[in-house]
Amino acid sequence: MRNYFNYFTEIEERFQQRRGSILLLSTLDWALIETWREAGIPLDAVLRGIDSAFDKYEQRQKKGRMRRINGLAWCAQAVMDAAEELREASTGTAPSTAAASGSGFEAGRIAMHLEAAAHALEVSSVAAEACRETAARLRELAAETCRRSASEADARESTPDSKSAADLESLEFRLSSLEEKLFAALTTAVPQEQFDAFKEHAARELAPYRSRMGAVQLRQVEHQFVQKQLLAHYNLPRLSLFYMSQQ
Repeated sequence: MRNYFNYFTEIEERFQQRRGSILLLSTLDWALIETWREAGIPLDAVLRGIDSAFDKYEQRQKKGRMRRINGLAWCAQAVMDAAEELREASTGTAPSTAAASGSGFEAGRIAMHLEAAAHALEVSSVAAEACRETAARLRELAAETCRRSASEADARESTPDSKSAADLESLEFRLSSLEEKLFAALTTAVPQEQFDAFKEHAARELAPYRSRMGAVQLRQVEHQFVQKQLLAHYNLPRLSLFYMSQQ
């Protein structure tokens, strides 16, 4: 399974390092990272793209005064170019699989994350039925995770890391599906003027970067951005394993 903690934090750290100052990533930035992650863009490609964008920026900056880079969207096209170069270079090579054990995705922590998300959904006042159904499914997944962990405990040495990784990939896929269904229910339930306000906010935030992203990527980022705003507005949890507490 791709290490979600590593993917997000390394991108954040590289951007801050190249910018030369601590700048908290915006909602738009996080939405863009999620879009890259869901598109299967390798971490190496994102980091190379950030470096490439800043290298070109610094070269141009020497020739004249330029505004400072204030968002990851500035690097979007460079990231896509780096991903394509990496894909061409790796054609015919087998991808490596990282071990899941000891990576922060232990069964107990996963179950706590799912239970906490379920509780938050159960007390929601918006799209109540969909939230309760999602909460019930999360509790089932939490119980399933604990049962699987217990059944494998005695045979841990004979359990391949690839199987653990596959289990986590499967769980993350199911969580993503649940979140998309929940988002669809929320979109229907919220007042139209509120949803329009989210869309308008996304359009304003994306406006400076439209020339640096393709149409498909723009739609994906807008979708992620609106989704984040919607969940935050109603104090609803993110379900992805990336959002587990690191404590």
